[in-house]
Amino acid sequence: MIGLDPTGGRGRPAIPALVGACWLALGAGSASADPVVSRIDRAPVDGLAIAVFAVLVALTLTVGHAMAWWMRGHRRAGGALESDPVRNGFAIAGEFMSAASLLGIAGLIYSFGFDGLVFSVGWLMGWPLILMLVADPLRNLGRYTFADVAALRFRPGPVRSFAAVGSLATVFFYLIAQMVGAGRLIQVLFGLPYPTAVIVVGVLMILYVTFGGLAATVWMQIAKALFLIVGTSALAFALVIDGSGSADGLFTRAAALHPAGPGLLAPGGFIGGPVEAVSLGCALMFGTAGLPHILMRFFTIADTRVARRAIMIATGLIGYFYLLTFVIGFGAIAVVLDAARPDHLHMPPGPGAEGFSVAQIVGGANMAAIHAADAVGGRLLFGLVSAVAFTTILTVVVGLMLAGATAIGRDLYALSLARGRAGERDELRVTRIAMVVVGAFSVVLGIAFEDHNVALIVSLAFTIAASGNFPVLMAIMYWRGTTTRGIVVGGWLGLGGALAMIATGPVIWRDLFGHERALFPYVNPGLFSMTLGFVGIWLASVTDRSAAGARERASYLAQSVQAQIGSASGGTPADPPPLAQDPPRGFEK
Repeated sequence: MIGLDPTGGRGRPAIPALVGACWLALGAGSASADPVVSRIDRAPVDGLAIAVFAVLVALTLTVGHAMAWWMRGHRRAGGALESDPVRNGFAIAGEFMSAASLLGIAGLIYSFGFDGLVFSVGWLMGWPLILMLVADPLRNLGRYTFADVAALRFRPGPVRSFAAVGSLATVFFYLIAQMVGAGRLIQVLFGLPYPTAVIVVGVLMILYVTFGGLAATVWMQIAKALFLIVGTSALAFALVIDGSGSADGLFTRAAALHPAGPGLLAPGGFIGGPVEAVSLGCALMFGTAGLPHILMRFFTIADTRVARRAIMIATGLIGYFYLLTFVIGFGAIAVVLDAARPDHLHMPPGPGAEGFSVAQIVGGANMAAIHAADAVGGRLLFGLVSAVAFTTILTVVVGLMLAGATAIGRDLYALSLARGRAGERDELRVTRIAMVVVGAFSVVLGIAFEDHNVALIVSLAFTIAASGNFPVLMAIMYWRGTTTRGIVVGGWLGLGGALAMIATGPVIWRDLFGHERALFPYVNPGLFSMTLGFVGIWLASVTDRSAAGARERASYLAQSVQAQIGSASGGTPADPPPLAQDPPRGFEK
């Protein structure tokens, strides 16, 4: 089992912590009420760092909106943006690279060493899988969401309900990680209490996504990808230069300072046992192909050739970025644990403690990369990397909230409950309300998961996507025997199994709810829940002898042909109503 204490070793019960956090957020607490909390959780506020942060975030938002306005005439598929593989590749990479990668992986490596590389490799390996199995069929089928594809030749009501719930579950866990990362970042940068920082971030996200729409986020993703590559490159090279001028020197210095010693460079410090390793790998690799906000990106690309080249470009960018996070994680050990570094990087040691442990940095291990930037580049690089991380979080959250709100307003309300009879104005109104609800709920969960590593939380989102969406997507596109019964039974088995195992596992049952032992022993249940999904689809489909099941099997050939070669008319074996073909007004590119 993964030997990680996401609570940072404090072991405090979750519910009292959540109540206390909310009380502080509402203003009941003050910075001077608890001097220990003040010293531990906040670094000195620096005007230069805040100025750099504000300028870069404003620049990113301005570029996004300006380019969206300039490209307004090319919003539909086939326009200038959608037909350019380079810009699409950068947009896809920007959509995927998040604070969980920059902050979470660096924090895991800072705490446990080599095993953090599993996250980098697992997330990267999902992209060749998308290139080979997903990109071409999704682009040729030409719909707007994963639920649209799932409902092509199956009964739309139950299939859309499953797809919407699965997308929401994935989105919520992904959002939790982003909110935790953003909250910690704003807390450290501005000296705010953590709950207040999370609420500020949540309000900002809700306002932007509600009134900004999706068009601006496309160019924000491109700008974010550029800033992220440049910022992390600068940080990684600065850390290598600081660590004797070579990667070998950096790793040697990190091993000398870390309590794990030479074991820091060997596997086994974080992941214990082959079952946990395989289960985590399955979740990270296969979950990438089931993420709703990533799948939505393919439907706006002009053709399969552009989609294929865009994926290759995105894979190269993402691979380079993950290599940098590995260097940054070890570099953070080398500079943050150095006794000669500024004291404000560290928390005060506990009673009787000698020196500082790896967990005793302001903001926790999630902030290791941010403090590494401060240590080697001063407040200028600190503000730059903070702005890059926050912009990353901003754009990822916007895409996630749109995917979650669309699942509610479009799939659950307009096409399931209203059966396609809802007007565009009603659908848009429900979608906007759903954005506010999703954003508010993510704030509450972000406060509850305050001390958890963000990469670990995101891995749970990937587990849900790999258990529900991925088996359904593979069965729909590659098995002619799939029926509605199979999709519904297998999809709910995989999704429900993943949620149940996560809820009774170490992250929630033990660390969040404060129980001594978890009912389910593994942190990442992807191996088990994904198997449930595939087996459920197969068993329920082969036992389906209904006339509807026979018609669904017969329609597979026409769908398969279109998935491989496309269709000039955009028709499908079972055309959904017009509302299911176009995005809601106000959210199209």
